[in-house]
Amino acid sequence: MQTRVTVLDESRPLEPQLRHAADTLRRGGLVAFPTETVYGLGANALDRQAVLNIFAAKGRPADNPLIAHIASFEGLHRLTDEVDARAQKLAEAFWPGPLTMIFTRRAQVPAELSAGMDTVAVRMPSHPAARALISLAGVPVAAPSANLSGRPSPTCGRYVQEDLMGRVDEIVIDGDCAVGIESTVLSFSGPEPIILRPGAVTKEMLEQVIGPVRLHHAATENLKEGEKAASPGMKYKHYAPEAHVILVEGPGFAPFVRDKLNETTAAMCFLETANELPEGAPVFPYASRSDERSQGARIFTLLRDMDKRGFTKVYCEAPEKSGVGLAVYNRLVRAAGFEVIRL
Repeated sequence: MQTRVTVLDESRPLEPQLRHAADTLRRGGLVAFPTETVYGLGANALDRQAVLNIFAAKGRPADNPLIAHIASFEGLHRLTDEVDARAQKLAEAFWPGPLTMIFTRRAQVPAELSAGMDTVAVRMPSHPAARALISLAGVPVAAPSANLSGRPSPTCGRYVQEDLMGRVDEIVIDGDCAVGIESTVLSFSGPEPIILRPGAVTKEMLEQVIGPVRLHHAATENLKEGEKAASPGMKYKHYAPEAHVILVEGPGFAPFVRDKLNETTAAMCFLETANELPEGAPVFPYASRSDERSQGARIFTLLRDMDKRGFTKVYCEAPEKSGVGLAVYNRLVRAAGFEVIRL
């Protein structure tokens, strides 16, 4: 397959630049495009074959559900007939933005989109190009991250090209993603809303709007035997480079890794910890300890960079399991395949 690459020019109007990609989506093609979280691999969410083509292009297991993206509140009603009152409040507070909510799906929504479940995960991205593309296409757009399944999610167009050139019809490029980690996923299936995947819209932020919210155990642990993934990012090893990633929790990261670092073994850690390690050692800070937003924006870039630099083992300092730090922890523990050293 020949892949068309469209690099957006901020000095020109968006719509003419996105018209070809929108036509491709309407015809059932695959288009990678930027969002504020990570780049997504889009297809018409109401076209069963187009949805199946996403799984094939990514090498994604069929039991890992997708998220449908909409450009306006009106688009939600093409996907569900039931909107919980709490979901309405959250949509008013956080849409457009990095929050996905799970609803009962309409019959016209392909079961493959939701891995056979009777639900559909929906979000409204805030990235101008993403919303313009969805609006021009005139259909809800199913879109997991635009990478090969299991790899670190792409936060810039270059990574999308590395993984998907020749596998998709078009790649739309528009700089780096501001948030850098996938959206928070929230379900209303029980008596209390439950976070299935943490993200930049935190538990604390959600509770300010609707009261108590529960955190699914899979946010920090692997799914139990036979347990079904109700959201993307709950099952399988995810976000992983080729290098062997080990997550390290607790105080004392610097003295623990100091003698382990060499030409094949690196460390990813907080800026404050990096300052405790020898100058010139293979140490890659992903942000200050207090700067959760930057932590989220940098981890996938650094994970990909480990392979480019030839490292075969990476020790990662674990963030706090609160706020956006919880989302960063979730991505790192999955990149490590749940291999955690507790100091």
